[in-house]
Amino acid sequence: MSRILRSSIQQVFVFAALILIYIFFMIFAPNFAQPTIALDIVQQSAYVGVMALGATFVIATGGIDLSVGTGMTFAAVMAGVFLSGDWMNLPLAAGLLLTLLVGAVVGLINGLNISYLGLPPFIATLAMMMVARGLALVISDKSTISIKNSGYIWLASGELIPGVKNAILIFIIMAIIAAVLLNKTLLGRYALAIGSNEEATRLSGVNVKFWKTMVYIAAGVFMALGAILYSARFGFVQPAEGVGFELNVIAAVVIGGTSLSGGRANIIGTVVGALIMETLRKGLQMMGIAQEWQLVVTGIVVLIAVFVDIVRRKRQSTV
Repeated sequence: MSRILRSSIQQVFVFAALILIYIFFMIFAPNFAQPTIALDIVQQSAYVGVMALGATFVIATGGIDLSVGTGMTFAAVMAGVFLSGDWMNLPLAAGLLLTLLVGAVVGLINGLNISYLGLPPFIATLAMMMVARGLALVISDKSTISIKNSGYIWLASGELIPGVKNAILIFIIMAIIAAVLLNKTLLGRYALAIGSNEEATRLSGVNVKFWKTMVYIAAGVFMALGAILYSARFGFVQPAEGVGFELNVIAAVVIGGTSLSGGRANIIGTVVGALIMETLRKGLQMMGIAQEWQLVVTGIVVLIAVFVDIVRRKRQSTV
């Protein structure tokens, strides 16, 4: 069975899972069948989905990024510093560019630690997770930062197309960009090659350290854009948030068919995976399930996704 056919079958199964979950909540969750709920799910999943798009490249290399949640909070805090009237109050374009640069720097540090210092991705990004959280709390002085820039809030909550929030449009555009990067550029090609066989890729003349670092930088930029969408929804940043968001991001990627062992990635699957995670959250919330049990369900979903990935790899290795 060809890789393209396997990927297509995987996409069908993931999309079917989304439909079944949605139908389940339409039956058992009060008011879930309202048309506005579907748009709300897509909008709410936008920030996690965008970050998951970047994490797809990292996981495709066989790596992991545990810093994506607190890194997002740190980038959002810096967006508040750049754009808040109580802080630097920069023009919108400058603030957005600097926020994306913050994400790129976080990714660069992760990439350098992993590629050039040889630290395991788990350890390097775990350390960055703690550093990012600490910096967010220190810089904000543990206080909420309000971002009253109307243009900033419009990025997520405005409607360039009537009835469709801008966050949804940005999510779609970034998914298209991620798909092009993965399938049509050296970044995606080498990310998959590194994940399939890093040593063979290095022996073929590819600068593995450089390209792996570039993958983490790209993931950092996606993370920062997710931070912008997240904080722009409400117009404020709470520096203590972000812990645990990495679980939803990684779950979306793995559910979507990207292998934790590397070498295989699926952008469409990641988008659907993000929608599945948000559908679960929204549906359980509307059923009145306590947040603690929502976390239990999320953890079980992650375990199932990883188990399916392991089974799939074993079957492919025997073909």
